[in-house]
Amino acid sequence: MQAVQIDIHGGPEVLQYREIPDPVVGPGQILIRVESASVNWSDTIRRRNDPYPFATELPFIPGGEVAGAVHALGEGVSGPPIGTPVFALVGGDGSGGYAQFALADAAMVIPIPDGLTPDEAAAIMVAGGTAILTLREAGRLAEGESVLVEAAGGGVGSYAIQIAKVLGAGTVIGAAGSEQSRAAALVLGADAVVDYTSPEWTEEVGTATGGSGVDVVLESVGGSMLNQAFSTLSPFGRMVVFGYASGQGGALTPEEQHALFYRPVLNQTITGFNIGLYFGLRPDVAVAALIDLVGMIASRQVTVQIGQRLPLSQARHAHELLESRATTGKVILHPWID
Repeated sequence: MQAVQIDIHGGPEVLQYREIPDPVVGPGQILIRVESASVNWSDTIRRRNDPYPFATELPFIPGGEVAGAVHALGEGVSGPPIGTPVFALVGGDGSGGYAQFALADAAMVIPIPDGLTPDEAAAIMVAGGTAILTLREAGRLAEGESVLVEAAGGGVGSYAIQIAKVLGAGTVIGAAGSEQSRAAALVLGADAVVDYTSPEWTEEVGTATGGSGVDVVLESVGGSMLNQAFSTLSPFGRMVVFGYASGQGGALTPEEQHALFYRPVLNQTITGFNIGLYFGLRPDVAVAALIDLVGMIASRQVTVQIGQRLPLSQARHAHELLESRATTGKVILHPWID
């Protein structure tokens, strides 16, 4: 099969498009003929060998989520039947989704509902799951509360704006560095947008919330953005940190730590989030959230935003687009298209 493999860690240039043997389905597994593979920020983290919850052993095929059709069932697996359209989390054994075939644990394989394309289905589990879980579980969003969504035009951000509205959020603010992404956030339902490259952006967030601050912040940029976003929190505000797209880890200053720990009247919290650990340690919560999200998509309350569709051979370009933050919506790779 054709696949993209990593032999050494580094920049996008280490992604090697090559022919390798087809994976062999094992007990408890399902082999999927991949039609669509989603490109996620975690793929770039593992490619660079940046800190991640578990080690990435080489050689490695990146890609954590796919959509396609059941090709073979492993021992002990009774379904879905061969040929069934499915989407799944993959890559736990190094056999990721940037390939024509991928292995998934049977428990991580879900039939594609009627009306969804493989591209849409491939973009649900990681980005959509992260958005709904950061808002509903980690962020504990309550009806009427305000939300600040960073990287509002990206995969997670485009979901988060819509899901926050469905969950009853009051003011939803989209933060993005490009005019295109800010315009996309408004189309998706954001009540206000801010340019987080502007020195005044935190004051604009204050204005959008009537001076009260933001109840929930979804922080994914890192570096100084974490500090700036922290300053927008309201009393009892919650910041959920799920990434660092800038490539720089964030850290609170001594003054910010003092405000967090020694001014209990504020009762603010900062929470870390990783969706893989939700599926690993709280699968019932993660699966329930996905089921709810699929229902939102089926009812057209939420639309899946696909930005770019590229052949698998252009995986390097896909990573370059993602790391330059030049994308809106999800980037999808097609393994069977030249």
